[in-house]
Amino acid sequence: MDPTTSSTYVYGRSATEDHLEDWDLLPSVSAGALSQEVCSKDQEAEERSKFKSRLVSAWNSVKYGWSLRQKSKFNKSSPLIMLGKTYNLKDDGDKESFRRAFASFLWLTYRRGFPPLPGSSLTTDSGWGCVLRTGQMLLAQGLLIHLMPPGWTWAVKYCAAKDDLDLLHPADGAECGWAGEEGGNTRGRKLSVGSLLDRPKLAKHRMVVSWFADHPAAPFGIHKLVELGKSSGKKAGDWYGPSIVAHILKKAVAASVDLPNLVVYVAQDCTVYLQDVRGLCERPPPHCWKSVIVLVPVRLGGQELNPSYISCVKKLLMLQCCIGIIGGKPKHSLFFVGFQDDHLLYLDPHYCQPTVNIKKDNFALESFHCKYPRKMAFSRMDPSCTIGFYAKGQNEFEGMCAAVNEAVSTSAETYPMFIFSDEKRWDVEEEGIPRTNSITYLQRDNVLDNEDGNSMDEFVLI
Repeated sequence: MDPTTSSTYVYGRSATEDHLEDWDLLPSVSAGALSQEVCSKDQEAEERSKFKSRLVSAWNSVKYGWSLRQKSKFNKSSPLIMLGKTYNLKDDGDKESFRRAFASFLWLTYRRGFPPLPGSSLTTDSGWGCVLRTGQMLLAQGLLIHLMPPGWTWAVKYCAAKDDLDLLHPADGAECGWAGEEGGNTRGRKLSVGSLLDRPKLAKHRMVVSWFADHPAAPFGIHKLVELGKSSGKKAGDWYGPSIVAHILKKAVAASVDLPNLVVYVAQDCTVYLQDVRGLCERPPPHCWKSVIVLVPVRLGGQELNPSYISCVKKLLMLQCCIGIIGGKPKHSLFFVGFQDDHLLYLDPHYCQPTVNIKKDNFALESFHCKYPRKMAFSRMDPSCTIGFYAKGQNEFEGMCAAVNEAVSTSAETYPMFIFSDEKRWDVEEEGIPRTNSITYLQRDNVLDNEDGNSMDEFVLI
């Protein structure tokens, strides 16, 4: 959401500046009285900020809690594509596979009631943190592919479905052989071999969820991302664009001690510099090539999505190496994971939920998974987005480059969405040359984008 329209956004000058101006206008009084007055004003401002945050959180909970349960209608006659896999909804087996695959995405939403964010008194990200949340979801998908076995899905039991895609509450706890056993209802129960073999996967899944907890110690939690955003001039309550979030995710993975064999590369100026990626991933023998998440910030049009890019977006979502898109509607970030016909499939982070204490044994996982597939028309897609890809090793990376390059080169009418270059990027900033000299805006369809775009400062039009 756009922070300039959100009541949680901190406007104007700092309270310190306002107090300094007041000091100049006040008559001569004791320092103690002034100190008390300043503290009183600070407390009042903080209370107002907290009240506004609670109000926005409540509004999002009501608004998106209601819309979340509205059923999206899917066409049984058309294939449904989701991150490289095709589902035929006429087939009961495909329908169940789609349910399980969609419910296995980590759903990271607004939260309330967590410890104050760095440099602020905010205890919720409601109203401003949606792009950070969609960035978390993209990274989480990459981590699940990186750490879990191929074809893994969340081991959740469903009751009988009322209709095509109506997922009901899990039966017997959140996870088979895990929640039921530790929940106390274990009288006379014998665990199957499958349940015992699933335990390591369930524990790893729970570990990944804990990395995104709303706690300062979590390596990819909202607190860590806000802290890392300071180097980009951002703070809690600010608007974070898809490009900035991509760089924050790169820093977060680099700072994590839990992922020594994974790196994140962020494309520059809509170009993936292959030598730079290889430099990040290559290691001397006997060490293996590091796995890599490639993030490509792009802008697919001016004020609105250029329709010529729709076929390209579809082709990218059909690739198994694609891990999703940080995108959305204008002022409303969403995590895109697939499509059917002319509609995108997405997860929405705007539902504000209470913070989960991940330090508790067997903490609840239901709020980290979404049961309701949602979709929207491609025509409503905001042109600013960041596309994510994952490659396990060197061979997978080379194959990814070939597949992605083919998709982006054959779909656009005139210019590709982004390009691959065998060269090493020459960082003009390090050489003391202003980067503004290298930025080029190209006119497309005889319409030149104007300056009042919603995030033009983060992208190069190619």
